[in-house]
Amino acid sequence: MTFKTWSRVGLPTLLMAAAVALPVLAQTAAPAPDAVPAVVGPSINKGDTTWMLTSALLVLMMSVPGLALFYGGLVRTKNMLSVLMQVIYSVCIVGIIWVLYGYSLAFTGGSDFIGGFAKAFLSGVTTESAGGTFSVGVAIPELAFVAFQMTFAMITPALIIGAFAERVKFSAIVLFIPLWVTFIYFPMAHMVWYWAGPDAVDAAAKALAAATDGAAKTAAQEALDAVLADAGYIYKLGALDFAGGTVVHINAGIAALVGCFIVGKRTGYGREQFSPHSLTLTLVGAGLLWVGWFGFNAGSNLEANGLTALAMMNTFIATCAAALSWMIIEWLAKGKPSMLGVVSGAIAGLVAVTPMAGFAGIMGAMISGLIVGVVCFFFCTTVKNAFGYDDSLDVFGVHGVGGIFGAIATGIVVSPALGGTGVFDYTTGAVAEYNMATQVMAQLKAVGVTLVWSGVGSAILFYIVNAVVGLRASVEKEREGLDITEHGERAYHS
Repeated sequence: MTFKTWSRVGLPTLLMAAAVALPVLAQTAAPAPDAVPAVVGPSINKGDTTWMLTSALLVLMMSVPGLALFYGGLVRTKNMLSVLMQVIYSVCIVGIIWVLYGYSLAFTGGSDFIGGFAKAFLSGVTTESAGGTFSVGVAIPELAFVAFQMTFAMITPALIIGAFAERVKFSAIVLFIPLWVTFIYFPMAHMVWYWAGPDAVDAAAKALAAATDGAAKTAAQEALDAVLADAGYIYKLGALDFAGGTVVHINAGIAALVGCFIVGKRTGYGREQFSPHSLTLTLVGAGLLWVGWFGFNAGSNLEANGLTALAMMNTFIATCAAALSWMIIEWLAKGKPSMLGVVSGAIAGLVAVTPMAGFAGIMGAMISGLIVGVVCFFFCTTVKNAFGYDDSLDVFGVHGVGGIFGAIATGIVVSPALGGTGVFDYTTGAVAEYNMATQVMAQLKAVGVTLVWSGVGSAILFYIVNAVVGLRASVEKEREGLDITEHGERAYHS
């Protein structure tokens, strides 16, 4: 599923479809003499609107305080505030960029890879603007959609910083995050989540179905083709990403892996102990992330209905399963189950269920959670140790690997035969015929595009930032701690 507002393609595309549809429909059902054909837009439901505003707040809570506390508890005392500062900076700077041009680049037409500037400075976005959902004739205020998607953009670059925590200058973060959301995140959001919307597709499909002569059919088919072509590249591949497996987790995960290689290891890595300073705060942060994730996943349905409830249940069950599977495999491998392992497994489950939240049946989500807990444990221990890279807070091992697993698994668990929802075809108004090989291949293509786009693009940006302001803090500053050397304050006073 993807996101698109009616007022964005939206209205121009729907009007184009209607221009074809109305004359054709008039051939089969002539209106009363006093009837005036009109394009009736989707209706806004107050319940859906309330849920989406709430979901936006829940996703904000994932960043501050959720992610900030989760990451902060995992670093050493001397670097606690530096992590908090980096996370809240990401939230604030991306919020400003989003309303200046980010929303426009992500969610307006332009090309398969990036939108345009039609909505720059939120031009044309008013309290009267309607945003489409995933149901024909149902809408939410466009500003609610703007706010909801803004919180996704805020947290994604903040995820990356965990990979090279405790050694990067704040000035490097200040430069990197605006560059990354502009050149990596906004294009990815556009490629995956931009499409014409259900109302435009439905109107064009009905016009084609109602066409009776050759000329009318040709015109209607061209109109439908134009509507279907008005979408992002990955969306047109047929890939499914309900709430951000590619856009958020793989995108941030591969950028994190590239970053920790380019930045280099922490001073003393492999020779000194790097223990989390407060697993208590990490658990608090993980709990806030889990609660916020219901806005992230269930909110991505853009409505408050049965599918929203399915996404919420899947977010519960996959997380529970992954937390337990990580705990069990760690217990077997190391002799003791750790609290850090349980919360790491929970986050891995949340990551994996993100792209499949509204597609999988509950049993499919549970099995996915059980598997991803083991897979991410293996990457965060065996693979990481084998390659010797210093991914400080296992961003790639959890978000990158969990996101890749979830994106591919989505192509399987969406199967109606496995309890999934299937893929809805708005041109026919019914669930489309499902082919597992075809869908999994589409998922693999989406994963590949994301890895290349973010991996190569992020590497270029890291090198640019290094050339402009430098990436690493000096060894002396790193040893003293970034809290005092970068920000002049301490998290704790003895």
